[in-house]
Amino acid sequence: MTVAAREVGAKSGLARLLRLPRTRRSGRRQHASGWLIALFVLPALALYILFMVWPFFGTVYYSLTSWDGFAPTKDFIGLNNYQVLLADPDFWEALSHNLIWAVVGTAAPIVIGLPLAIILWSGTRFRLVFRSLYFVPVILPVVVIGIIWGWIYNPLFGVLNTLLETVGLESWTRGWLGIPDTALLAVLATAVWATFGLVVVFFLAGLQGIDLNLIDAARVDGANAWQRTRHIILPGIAPIFTFVLTITLVGAFSVFDIIYVLTRGGPGTSTEVLAGYAYKMAFSRNYAGYGSAISMVIAILSLTFAVVLLRYRERRRADG
Repeated sequence: MTVAAREVGAKSGLARLLRLPRTRRSGRRQHASGWLIALFVLPALALYILFMVWPFFGTVYYSLTSWDGFAPTKDFIGLNNYQVLLADPDFWEALSHNLIWAVVGTAAPIVIGLPLAIILWSGTRFRLVFRSLYFVPVILPVVVIGIIWGWIYNPLFGVLNTLLETVGLESWTRGWLGIPDTALLAVLATAVWATFGLVVVFFLAGLQGIDLNLIDAARVDGANAWQRTRHIILPGIAPIFTFVLTITLVGAFSVFDIIYVLTRGGPGTSTEVLAGYAYKMAFSRNYAGYGSAISMVIAILSLTFAVVLLRYRERRRADG
């Protein structure tokens, strides 16, 4: 073996010796990093299982029992709660209110929020001020919103009736929350006012990703505002549009707080929705098993709409 060959062999052997401890240290570092990641993830995972997964499966079980919410024993009755539910007219009335909420409560914030977002994005003066004003209702507590709009709808000194009298529309004045024909739409209007600002923020976030050069090129080519919106802006915010549609639809089937604060489902059952009906059956009438069955219907409806819309978004994304 030549001197050069021996030197090469010695260097390669030295390199292997120097590399081995480094590999071991790297392996220990990766192992420690894995434990560190687990240390941070496990508390959040435990809380999620404790407050989300466990109650969900508990609700599934309770929906198959005749539990009253207090007795230590729970009689298993299978699908009997669901059979009763299908024949319950109050359930179907509450579901019809949720469907109305899903249509109006989804369309109205989008119809209001999308044009406002486009106007703010296109360079309106004081757009930061307007953006903040639109978002104020979102950060207000639901109780505060209920108090404000309860004063607005008050039949004696409410702002709405006073305004109608001022413009000569006295025949339109009424107790908006006390009449079955107007109560649901009045609560819906309150909910739209409270949520459209969030829709504006979402659409503004989506509009930031649109290339302004495309807008300028379309304007140079003679495209009007509607053509630019239809062919550039709307396709550009399609993922955000689907996301907004998903959260508003899911929220329409789980709405409870604003209705409870303003009307508690009244007058009569004119503003009763599924979540309110489940609450009433479980905690007011002590039919916890039946209330759990209604809650499972809410979960199934919400999950169905969410999966359909998300799959539609993924398919559109795959199609380019």
